[in-house]
Amino acid sequence: MSTVPRLPLRDFFRNPERAAYSLSPDGRYLAWLAPVEQRMNLFVLDRYTGEERQLTAETTRDIAFYHWVSDTLILYGRDVGGDENYRLALVDVLEQRPPRWITPEGCRAEVVDPLPLEPTVALIATNERQAELFDLYRLHLPSGERELVTENPGDIISWIADHQGRVRAAVSVRGTDTSLLFRGEETEPFRTVLTVDFRTHVEPLFFSFDNQCLYALSDRGRDRRALVLVDPQTGAEKLIAEHPEVDLDGAGYSRKRKVVTHVTYVTWKRGYTFLDARTEQLYERLQRELEDYEVVIVSHDRDERLFVVRTYSDRSLGAYWLYDSGSDQLQKLADLSPWLREEWMAPMRPVQYRSRDGWTIHGYLTLPVGVEPRSLPVVVHPHGGPWTRDVWGFNPVVQFLANRGYAVFQMNFRGSTGYGRAFWEASFKQWGRAMQDDITDGVLWLIEQGIADPKRIAIYGGSYGGYAVLAGLAFTPELYACGIDFVGVSNLLTFMQTIPPYWEPLRPMLYAMVGDPEQEADLLRAVSPVFHADRIRAPLLVAQGARDPRVNINESNQIVEALRRRGVPVEYLVKEDEGHGFRNEEHRFEFYEAMERFLERYLGPTERGTACSSAESSGT
Repeated sequence: MSTVPRLPLRDFFRNPERAAYSLSPDGRYLAWLAPVEQRMNLFVLDRYTGEERQLTAETTRDIAFYHWVSDTLILYGRDVGGDENYRLALVDVLEQRPPRWITPEGCRAEVVDPLPLEPTVALIATNERQAELFDLYRLHLPSGERELVTENPGDIISWIADHQGRVRAAVSVRGTDTSLLFRGEETEPFRTVLTVDFRTHVEPLFFSFDNQCLYALSDRGRDRRALVLVDPQTGAEKLIAEHPEVDLDGAGYSRKRKVVTHVTYVTWKRGYTFLDARTEQLYERLQRELEDYEVVIVSHDRDERLFVVRTYSDRSLGAYWLYDSGSDQLQKLADLSPWLREEWMAPMRPVQYRSRDGWTIHGYLTLPVGVEPRSLPVVVHPHGGPWTRDVWGFNPVVQFLANRGYAVFQMNFRGSTGYGRAFWEASFKQWGRAMQDDITDGVLWLIEQGIADPKRIAIYGGSYGGYAVLAGLAFTPELYACGIDFVGVSNLLTFMQTIPPYWEPLRPMLYAMVGDPEQEADLLRAVSPVFHADRIRAPLLVAQGARDPRVNINESNQIVEALRRRGVPVEYLVKEDEGHGFRNEEHRFEFYEAMERFLERYLGPTERGTACSSAESSGT
């Protein structure tokens, strides 16, 4: 029997004490999010005086994001009930008055570029004129007044500003083609630099430091994405950096020194290739002191002397640190979840197996601490997206399940990003087919290894992962004892009818990747679990946000109704003030408590330690 105690469920899912630290451009202020009456609100510390102040008093919804837009002004966003219509507000750390809303309710606003080095303006976009399109505005500071920069002609999906804050590049989509647009000045019309089919990826990141060229992630003429410099006069690329096995997923640069500093990628863990000696020395300095953790720089001042550093591991949600490179002092700002002791958390180890048609599938296996890995109850946990991937790091759901005695199996089935274009393209029109086979093959591999008890395997996922749950129960009903579907798609025909309006420009691409509901209705019907509900026999738990803009509640309603008509045990949890996932803390508690009861009922009890109090779990 394991020596790890059974930890209180809410310790895994409660809000962090402090999170999302960042520095003001001048380095004087530190901002962060912290819970007030279960909602994440904005706080600030004056590093010169030591004064700490709460800036916001949101009571119904967490602040979703925030950006410094000057030395004293912060722009933040939150939605209403999970509708993802993020409204923007401006707050001044020097003033005692409440935040000022600068975009209207009922539309979605995005921060295009906070322009922290241009303290009088920021760039935002909203879809208030037309729900499908985002127009670009210059936000004047500190007044909060908006000036239209460019009205979207109908095909622009992103805008890129140069280092002087002038919007001189954009990405447009027409059908399944994507184009990179460019102009010499904001007063000039955009012209097309290059056009590619959507299967080719060219993502502009930032301008060169003379504002003449664009750094981009591109897989033109190659399988994996690399960092390139694009000449907007000719469209020609100059290769800057690439990885021999996986896609690059980002790049960093120094505004002050005007150099590209590094590129990032993920094999089974995050990795860096440094292009700048000073940045490499900075990371090496931090890693020496924080050697047991992954290190990520998340914020810095304009002088690049002060740095906010985030650390994490597979067994720790991590901490925030402040590093002063001038004095070489490293100060801990906060632990995110000090009540979870690392030695009680389970290691997340990489695994791989072969699909039935020869692909190598990479994944992660998390085993309960102190339990022999033989004939274990397993929760199979496919990720959402589906065009994203699982990564190594702390996952509260995985750790909670491991603490309850379940092995947790995650896999990056075909279509998962980071493994090159061919692996991604292998997922096209394979929902419920080869993509699902990759999951099934992983489960069979676990059984062959003797790790999984074949009679005690559950499948749980959200969004596309929720679809995979329903597809697993419908198309391989003998494999799973039960399933947990969180905001998952059940009917691809109706799903295509209810996508958010701002996805509309991407509809032709979605049809090419998943299927056209008019031309390929039979294909979509064949892989929609709701039309195969008669094959589902395992009990199901379904959770859904009523205001979900991505996966309409009707997707859950359909499968619940179909199964209940046949007498299949279904539990259905709906939250009227949630969307695509449960953001409010109390709803997370309710969902995972329901999950715990459900798994204990249908997978049977596991051999774990006895329950302990919250005080014990916090090590106090």
